[in-house]
Amino acid sequence: MLLRFRMANHRSIRDEHELSMIGTEFNEGTARHTSLTSRGRTITALPVLGVFGANASGKSNLISAFRAMRQAALNSFADWAKQPGAVPRQPFRLQPASQDETTLFEVDLLLGRDQIRYTYGFELSDERVEAEWLHAYPQGKRNIWFDREAHRAEEGGEEFVFRGTGFKGRRDDLVALTRPNALFLSVGATLNDPQLSAVHRWFVDNLWLITPDADISARSTYTQNLLTQARNPKHYHDRIVRMLSVADLGLTGIEIDKDHDGVRFLHRAQDGGEIAMDFLTEESLGTHAWFAFLGPLLRVLDTGATLLVDELDSSLHPTLAAEVVRLFQSPESNPRGAQLIFTTHDATLLGSAVLDRPLDRDQVWLTTKKRSGETELYALTDAKPRKDENLERGYLRGRYGGIPRVTAGEIMREMSRQEKATA
Repeated sequence: MLLRFRMANHRSIRDEHELSMIGTEFNEGTARHTSLTSRGRTITALPVLGVFGANASGKSNLISAFRAMRQAALNSFADWAKQPGAVPRQPFRLQPASQDETTLFEVDLLLGRDQIRYTYGFELSDERVEAEWLHAYPQGKRNIWFDREAHRAEEGGEEFVFRGTGFKGRRDDLVALTRPNALFLSVGATLNDPQLSAVHRWFVDNLWLITPDADISARSTYTQNLLTQARNPKHYHDRIVRMLSVADLGLTGIEIDKDHDGVRFLHRAQDGGEIAMDFLTEESLGTHAWFAFLGPLLRVLDTGATLLVDELDSSLHPTLAAEVVRLFQSPESNPRGAQLIFTTHDATLLGSAVLDRPLDRDQVWLTTKKRSGETELYALTDAKPRKDENLERGYLRGRYGGIPRVTAGEIMREMSRQEKATA
């Protein structure tokens, strides 16, 4: 389970920002209890978090930061070796000094049946891993498994610090095999160190990413494979049919076309029978998007993973988007504690009379872009909204920020001025 994500100097995210999945006093019952306590109170974790903001405000860059950290954890040992002395990263481009500063990623996690907290993070330059750390908190006390820090060029090498007996792996062997441009965590997992592999496994199994349109074909294939190749295809078949029926009231079932390695949807005919329609050529784009969404969605719910969705409103109708949020909010439909983090422009998810706001106040975050081009990320709760406050209206009126700085009719007037100037 993800508790916190910290990042800096990635794309438009110049300064250090932290996205928190920890419940607050503004939560109205959706947060889940954890094994952690602070000052005698149980710490809760949020199953859903929505990030709202204007176009080009940095919402997608937040999702990109998650992806960049995951790719580093998975690929640094093998793939970065193909480019000696180089580390793939994307520092803030609008300030030259940022190129010489490190890129930071850090997560706080709860792992295992005992829900032990771990903090793992690293800092990257263009040439190497400048710092890396992994701390565990059994019984609530910090246990430093390792701290790694690169020395200045004139000193050469780097320093690994292992304190106490928390990390029991082959320290010297793993250090010797760790290149300057590889993460120690990746090396340990590749060499099957059981402790490091357990933390590394979170990056393997979590942070499933859905982006609008770009990966719809691959996700459709994944959903189809659940219907044909999963250990229990009927388990997925029945749920997918039910969820497709929510979006298309005429759909009655799914037929597997084994000869052509595809699926056909069964629709209710006017004479009371059924008609099979080819998925690729006869179904709507909206049906394609929903079908492609269902495979990753159900898999994440089944495994208790974390789903990242960029521009949820581009993939789903607002009503379906609200229902997806409710799936994660409910302990009955989400018994394994899966989490959803999404970005959106859709203000109706903040609480219209039609959708009956599916998000608690502490599940809403906002992005704005400063005049310097930097992204600012902050929680809606910074504005201390009242429990009965109309968040949709407040957001659209700019009370919380996160909306375009455009006055009514401004674009139309600018276009008219340009037309007159060129006439």
